[in-house]
Amino acid sequence: MKKFLVIIALLGLTYSCSNSSSEKKENSASGQTSASDAASSPAEGVGKFKHVDLAVNLDKKMADGGKVIYDMKCAACHKLTGEKLVGPGWKGVTQRRKPEWIMNFVTNTEEMLNKDTSAQAMLEICMVKMPNQNLSDEDARKMLEFMRENDGVK
Repeated sequence: MKKFLVIIALLGLTYSCSNSSSEKKENSASGQTSASDAASSPAEGVGKFKHVDLAVNLDKKMADGGKVIYDMKCAACHKLTGEKLVGPGWKGVTQRRKPEWIMNFVTNTEEMLNKDTSAQAMLEICMVKMPNQNLSDEDARKMLEFMRENDGVK
């Protein structure tokens, strides 16, 4: 009888651990973070960008420059929809992430993957590290504006 109870307890423990792990992965894949993730990483990510001023309206010239960069450096791994290719799809990214986080991630990728729990959760899902694209601060800002355009900002 004791063996039976021990087996039931182990199965229950295994089941409960596997559910929380898969739930965390599902939330990470959709761009959501748990309360523990949010508490362990700053919303701005890790890097020099602490505040990014965004105009209410889109800067079309800057967004067009971001599209050129996307076509050259990003399109091979990222779709503009929510669908994952190699990396996550970009649809809705500007609603899920602060502008500072996005700019820190595209300019400081390696450190973000090493220190930011949200970036680490994405890596668990995608299982491929984003290579450093050597974007300047200006290029990163153009990319952010292109992402805003992709998300419907006019």
